[in-house]
Amino acid sequence: MKRILVTGGAGFIGSHLCTRLINEGHSVICLDNFFTGNRSNVWHLMPNPHFELVRHDVINPYIAEVDEIYNLACPASPIHYQHDAVKTVKTSVMGAINMLTLARQVGAKVLQASTSEVYGDPIVHPQTEVYWGNVNTIGIRSCYDEGKRCAETLFMDYYRQKRLIIKIIRIFNTYGPNMSMNDGRVISNFIVQALKNEDITLYGDGSQTRSFQYVDDLIEGMVRMMNTDDKFTGPVNIGNPNEFTIKQLAERIIELTGSKSRFIYKPLPSDDPRQRQPDISLAKEKLHWQPRVQLEEGLLSTIDYFKKII
Repeated sequence: MKRILVTGGAGFIGSHLCTRLINEGHSVICLDNFFTGNRSNVWHLMPNPHFELVRHDVINPYIAEVDEIYNLACPASPIHYQHDAVKTVKTSVMGAINMLTLARQVGAKVLQASTSEVYGDPIVHPQTEVYWGNVNTIGIRSCYDEGKRCAETLFMDYYRQKRLIIKIIRIFNTYGPNMSMNDGRVISNFIVQALKNEDITLYGDGSQTRSFQYVDDLIEGMVRMMNTDDKFTGPVNIGNPNEFTIKQLAERIIELTGSKSRFIYKPLPSDDPRQRQPDISLAKEKLHWQPRVQLEEGLLSTIDYFKKII
């Protein structure tokens, strides 16, 4: 049994990770300030004596004797991370510093949940880990993009300077149960609109592309990354390389829900990436990982989840 700290553990992805770690027999401390996380996501874990839920903001230091740290804390959807841009930067940067400091104090291994947003609006396609990105440093998305980029820098500097055991993954668009209805992510938006037979909002002409991975595949990749050789730091892309236009996604969701929704079009938001697709060659080589759940299967599971909560 390992003692594992998960920051942002009551969020969409964090709750799935906590469940996986508890099911594997580990002791888990779930840290969350509940800005976007929700106690209901981990309520099923509360009776377990090896699970502990702590309300805490990673902007402030935290002390616990742990063997591993998964640093997931940060609002990840535009509607939330743009709500308080300064707080978003602080969460990424100060949160990284505080978790790296804790890892050094207790000798823990620490994983940073970074993002495909470090690539910005990419001019290299698909995106490989050696690509440095095309990010607007002063745009409305910069608080998240640059916050995560700075966190990666901090992790690598602690590795080089402090000899800390660190891991970095870059998460591409992820979906599945425990998503919030109002998180602003495209899949949750479309499913909720379709189930309510409301107009589905497309930005631009809907031709921008994304690659969507089911949350179970992401969690598998995260756990495998944490268990790699101590000398392997990443970063590693974790995503599904199957690429779809946003309009294709909306059409598929309408079909699967039997919705009567129609499309309405709005201007494309500032700095919205035109395309996004991971090159997962490194994940295949180092983690022996690749996604197993394809879009239709994952969408059906996610639609069933939203049917229960709407």
